[in-house]
Amino acid sequence: MKTLITGIHAVESAIKNDPDNITQVWIAENKRNQRVKELIQHTQKRGLIAHRSDMKALDKLAKTRQHQGVVAEYKTPKSFNENDLLELLDNLDETPLLLVLDGVTDPHNLGACLRTADAAGVQAIIAPKDNAVGLTPAARKVASGAAETVPFIQVTNLVRTIEKLKQRGIWFIGTSDKAQGDLYQQDFKSATAIVMGAEGKGLRRLTEEHCDILVSIPMAGQVSSLNVSVATGVCLFEIVRQRQQ
Repeated sequence: MKTLITGIHAVESAIKNDPDNITQVWIAENKRNQRVKELIQHTQKRGLIAHRSDMKALDKLAKTRQHQGVVAEYKTPKSFNENDLLELLDNLDETPLLLVLDGVTDPHNLGACLRTADAAGVQAIIAPKDNAVGLTPAARKVASGAAETVPFIQVTNLVRTIEKLKQRGIWFIGTSDKAQGDLYQQDFKSATAIVMGAEGKGLRRLTEEHCDILVSIPMAGQVSSLNVSVATGVCLFEIVRQRQQ
């Protein structure tokens, strides 16, 4: 299956990290800055041709004007499954850190979570197949290349996957405003999966019940909750802080 990647940073990252799956690149004919010149060099090094096109044609191709004059056709790699996740864990040399997104439906939030997960050293993101967004072009663009570096694994039964991973010694820490303890009281130095709920809804009941511990993010102002991608960043980098100590 083929999809489109839009935006100079996302296309550049895909060409650097996964060039075998880039089939075509289009660049607006009026884009001739240094960044574009470097992008063209990257495409040529990998035997690709950067087609010049007018902006209207790119708008029509990308079905959006938010493409920065750069569009690439991307052959979607084989998707990861639960067996790939188990194999990934078997081959890890460091303490596991996983991110579970329980029903995130906004591609921009998924892309932001991918980008943050890459920065925090998350080894895989797990999400349900149903009622959740996948790696759409919009998600890939926001991820700025992280969609090619962090395995995104969609599973049929999230609770069953959680139980399998628990048997491998991974602690599931869910986030909820109903939690008794807060994020900064929790020890994250052991194998951890941080579980984030959907936008506005939080964790589903069954997912919450299968978490080992629930934690909340302390809120000092009038706002009662954070955007899921912001909350993900707060949680992941508290884990990074603790593990670096």
